[in-house]
Amino acid sequence: MSNTINIIGDKNSMVETPYELIEQTIDKVKNILENHFPDFISFENGSFTINRGSTQVMVVVRPFTEDDTCVECFANVVTGASISNELLRFLLRKNAELHFGSFGLLFDDTITFSNSLSGINIDANELKTTLNAIAVIADYYDDIIVEMAGGKRAADLVEDFEQN
Repeated sequence: MSNTINIIGDKNSMVETPYELIEQTIDKVKNILENHFPDFISFENGSFTINRGSTQVMVVVRPFTEDDTCVECFANVVTGASISNELLRFLLRKNAELHFGSFGLLFDDTITFSNSLSGINIDANELKTTLNAIAVIADYYDDIIVEMAGGKRAADLVEDFEQN
């Protein structure tokens, strides 16, 4: 097993993050979650999730540079919405209005809300604030988006899964 994880930058360069940095960040994140979000779920690969309101917030530790990692925090806000120009303009305007984080669109048109943090010096306050902000924003806007464009919130998908 290599001691670094490669990230492709531009076509002529490759950035390698030492595995030890990734492990250190995973340990920090896990410790913060244990202390502030005791009901979190760990997937044992640097990925975690917390539940808040009608949403789930994922936390993923990723390689970034030779001397830093990235902690991605995101929520799948709505799945299966009808993606229209009106909806896209709404989401882009919200991106301009919100203090941090942004709405995005996955390959399958799932609407997300996310924010990334530098991992090597991450502290409890910034991770807690980020997770709570993502949860509040996703929980608030999922109802608005479903009303505008249909689809299902994360809680609806969990409910559907549990019924089947």
